[in-house]
Amino acid sequence: MISLGGMSTQVAVKLFDATRDKQLDLAGKNALNARQIEAFEERIGTITSPKELIADTEVFTFVMRAFDLEDQIFGKAMMRKVLESDISDRSALVNRLSDPRIREMYQSLGFGPKGGPSENFAKPDWQAEVVERFKERIVLNAAAEDNSGAGIALEFKAKAADIDSWFDVLKDRELGQFMRRALGLPDEAVKVDLDRQVALFEQKYDIKKLKDPAEVDRLVSRFAAIHDALEGVGSQSNTVLQLMQGAVSIGQGGSFATATINIPTISGGGYSAYR
Repeated sequence: MISLGGMSTQVAVKLFDATRDKQLDLAGKNALNARQIEAFEERIGTITSPKELIADTEVFTFVMRAFDLEDQIFGKAMMRKVLESDISDRSALVNRLSDPRIREMYQSLGFGPKGGPSENFAKPDWQAEVVERFKERIVLNAAAEDNSGAGIALEFKAKAADIDSWFDVLKDRELGQFMRRALGLPDEAVKVDLDRQVALFEQKYDIKKLKDPAEVDRLVSRFAAIHDALEGVGSQSNTVLQLMQGAVSIGQGGSFATATINIPTISGGGYSAYR
């Protein structure tokens, strides 16, 4: 895959976008990845329950990686309970966990209530979608390893169309980090109460604008300039100062200024993993 190391965030994002299809193709042809894809396609159709999925370590690992849950692979007992949950029950574990990745995987896998068989597993279109997710996660993770700023920006671009509220942003670490930087909010804002964070963001930006792809690109450009200036990447200092002073207008009020707020220490942080 193409390395994004040593580049500014903006250049790295543009290079990634220009070579995306090629990188996905290369990820699929990698010998290790190809074996994992083959194992998934051969065996997923024979799996009839969460218990069977988790017992097949290779397929389970593939699915978890496809949904960006590699950090949860060893939590097999919890994942089985999640997948055996009944989403129509508000007290079910799948509804109590705030991590959007887990809920997304649950809904895509489509097990029946209490872990009954999924109708999706035998569908070629569904299998192909999960394989594409897997390859995309491979290339996004590689991009983030090469270039941290580009990694954050690319995660935002991948998820922006599905953002409906500031809660969608704040429960996702990368999205929250992106929006704080792009809107000139200090990193310490993550420590305040969740409702107060939402209020801060609402004052800064109309989230409905994220449905416009051109607006997403403008926000990525803004993030790139600010991130690189703060992290000492390239010579972006003059640009970021202009942005912070409102030279670029993308907010509700027509301009931006650096936010200066007093943030009290709150025990427990922003939000719990459980609602």
